[in-house]
Amino acid sequence: MSASNNSSSSASTFTLIGIPGLEAANFWLAFLLCSLYLLAVLGNGTIIYIIKAEQSLHEPMYLFLCMLAAIDVLISTSTMPRMMDLLWFNSTTIGFDACLLQMFCIHSLSAMESTILLAMAFDRYVAICCPLRHAAMLTSPRIAKIGLAAVIRGATVMAPFPIFIKRLPFCRSRVLSHSYCLHQDVMKLACADIKVNIIYGLIVITSVIGLDSLLISLSYVFILRAAFSLRQEARLKALGTCTSHVCAVFLFYVPFIGLSMVHRFGKIHGSNIHVVMANVYLLVPPVLNPIVYGVKTKQIRQRITRLFQRTTH
Repeated sequence: MSASNNSSSSASTFTLIGIPGLEAANFWLAFLLCSLYLLAVLGNGTIIYIIKAEQSLHEPMYLFLCMLAAIDVLISTSTMPRMMDLLWFNSTTIGFDACLLQMFCIHSLSAMESTILLAMAFDRYVAICCPLRHAAMLTSPRIAKIGLAAVIRGATVMAPFPIFIKRLPFCRSRVLSHSYCLHQDVMKLACADIKVNIIYGLIVITSVIGLDSLLISLSYVFILRAAFSLRQEARLKALGTCTSHVCAVFLFYVPFIGLSMVHRFGKIHGSNIHVVMANVYLLVPPVLNPIVYGVKTKQIRQRITRLFQRTTH
C-alpha cells in the first residue's frame, strides 16, 4: 500500500459497538446508563460542593477526595454521553480524531485517578504512622502541588498514545470491540508493526498502575503494623478512616485488572465480556465512590444529611 493510501486510511473513522446479542434492549440499556451517569455526576458533584463549602473539611483526606470526585465526573463525561448516543440513536461511527481525543482522556484521567489514590494512601500512612508530622507534611500548597503533579503525570505519560496511533495505517476492519476508544483496542486494527505501541503500553502499565498499586499496598503494610501496636479503640478508629479508601482502591484496580485480563485472553471469552468489563471499568468507580464515602465517612454523611434537610424545608 502506498504512503498516500496509508495516510488517507489513517484519517478515517471507527465503528463502535453496543453489547452484541442485546441490540433489542439498547433503549433500556441506554436508559440504565443515563441513570447511572446522572447518579455519578450528582454524587460526585455533591461531594465536591460539600468539601468546598465546609471549611472544616479542608483537610488532606477530603481535598484528595474532592480531586478524586472531579476526575470521576470527567472520566464518566468523556465516555457516557457518547455511549448513550450509540445505544439510543445507533450512532456507531466515531471520527478518527474524536476517537484519539476520547482515548487520551480515558487513559490520562485513569492515570490521574491512580495517582490521587496513591496520594490518599500516603495521607493515611502519615496520619496513622506519623500523626505529629501530618499537618506539617501535607499543607494546602503541597496538596495543590500533588494534584497538579497528578494532572501533569497523567497527561504526559498518555500523550504518546494518540501520536503512536496516528502514525499507523488502518487497512482492515475498523470495528472496535468496545463502546468507546481504548489504545489497546484501536492498535489491534492497524495493518502495520505495533511493537512500539505494545512496548510503550507495557511500560505505562508497569510504571503507573503497577507502581502505584505496589506503593499503595506497601503503605497499608506499614499502616496495619502501626495500627496493631495501638489499643483496640484507637486501632479501630485508625483503621476506620482507611475503609473508604480501601474500597475506592478496589473499585478502581479490580475492574482495570479484569479488563486487562479480558484483553489478554479475549479470544477465549468472547466479545460480550470485553464490552461488559469495559463498561464496568468506567461506570463502577464514578457511581460507587461517592456512595462509599457518603456512607462510610461520618463527616461527609452528616453534611449530606444536613444539605438534604435544608433543601426539603
